Amino acid sequence: MSDPPRFRSVLGPTGNKLQRKPPGMMKLEKKKTMEPKDEKTKKPKTPASPTTTLKQCSSMTASYSSDASSSCESLPLSVASSSSCKKPVRRSGSVSSASGTLRRKQVDEKEDKVAAAGASNGDCFADGRKRCAWITPKSDQSYVAFHDEEWGVPVQDDKKLFELLCLSGALSELSWTDILSRRPLLRQVFMDFDPVAVSELNEKKVAAAAVSLLSEVKIRSILDNSRYVRKVIAEHGSFKKYMWNFVNNKPTQSQFRYGRQVPVKTSKAEFISKDLVRRGFRSVSPTVVYSFMQAAGLTNDHLIGCFRYQDCCCVDAETTTTKG
Repeated sequence: MSDPPRFRSVLGPTGNKLQRKPPGMMKLEKKKTMEPKDEKTKKPKTPASPTTTLKQCSSMTASYSSDASSSCESLPLSVASSSSCKKPVRRSGSVSSASGTLRRKQVDEKEDKVAAAGASNGDCFADGRKRCAWITPKSDQSYVAFHDEEWGVPVQDDKKLFELLCLSGALSELSWTDILSRRPLLRQVFMDFDPVAVSELNEKKVAAAAVSLLSEVKIRSILDNSRYVRKVIAEHGSFKKYMWNFVNNKPTQSQFRYGRQVPVKTSKAEFISKDLVRRGFRSVSPTVVYSFMQAAGLTNDHLIGCFRYQDCCCVDAETTTTKG
């Protein structure tokens, strides 16, 4: 019998010399042989904690966003404004309104603290009544009396309305304190502010008598306005009816808490001013007209903390009841 076939032994690590391996495989094998054999003895890496992972993610996003924003700024406007490279835009409405409300609240709190501190330090009126913020214990007594007795009270007399309109027109040159101190002399010169009597006065005589009280421009405006008031009376029956028709015969209750909230003029004052100018009146700007509305009681601009606020409201209710 023939011998069984003998199998050739497998070649060693060097491999079969006839089978040449490509040079790239040889380099990989060399690298593997050079690696340390004690990889199993290495300690396994501990997994990163969630906090460190979050920090890494946030730093990566921050760096990415800063790179993106810098690239957007360097681009031209047409490219930077494209949707692929947009910057976050702040909503001006919500953010600005919120910040404005916060500032106003802080200012209000500061004013309340200042008022409370003044009251605690004895910086208050002798009668203990609280007045509007622009009236202080150091104010002139004529000014305080004007605030307590006349300012904001609805006026229904033509002479008084014409007087307050003339005095308000002088505010562009004088303060209320100066005007009130000269009021008795002005009443003598201008015939107690009777519009019919003033319209018949001699301009030269009046100018010579009132030159130390008012400027020449204001004197002429009073004389001219008296003639136009006569025309208004002939058209509407009375100057009172003409003026109160603008507010529907009812004073406006403003309900302001702080002095800084009181406006200098309003749309209603601008409307009245335009109508007066159209009729020929002088020195009747919207600011002058609004001062006249405050003094004549067409609007109640006493602060709600002032004791005169409720008094003027009661006068308004009594006037309305009497008319009814």
